[in-house]
Amino acid sequence: MENYKVEATENTPLIELDHNNHTLLFQGDSRPENVQQFYSPVIEWLDNYWKHLYFLKDLNNASIKIDCNFKFEYFNSSSAKYIMDIITMLSKFDNGVTLNINWYYEEMDEDMQEAGEEFEDMMGVKFNFIQL
Repeated sequence: MENYKVEATENTPLIELDHNNHTLLFQGDSRPENVQQFYSPVIEWLDNYWKHLYFLKDLNNASIKIDCNFKFEYFNSSSAKYIMDIITMLSKFDNGVTLNINWYYEEMDEDMQEAGEEFEDMMGVKFNFIQL
């Protein structure tokens, strides 16, 4: 399995998915012109990662900690659907997997803080809220 990285642009976030360190990073603005085309490789990577984790757990018989860091400055409603899909996929990683979802927001950005709180409520997954 390979790591996945997409550099940030004016309309798309930096994405770094690292299966070795079990860290996932989404950072910047997310308003891609074709949101499905942009996020489909991420969903596919996460599906493969899920399979990889089960292989690792069977091999090592150890608990795995995943840190997922959302550091969005802005995302549109189309991106929100894919963010929810990502969180849904991650919440299914169980049986020896500890998931830490870290939601970062600027001190004055109440909208981003509230967006994270709404995701937490809707998805039923505990978030760590980190003020920058």
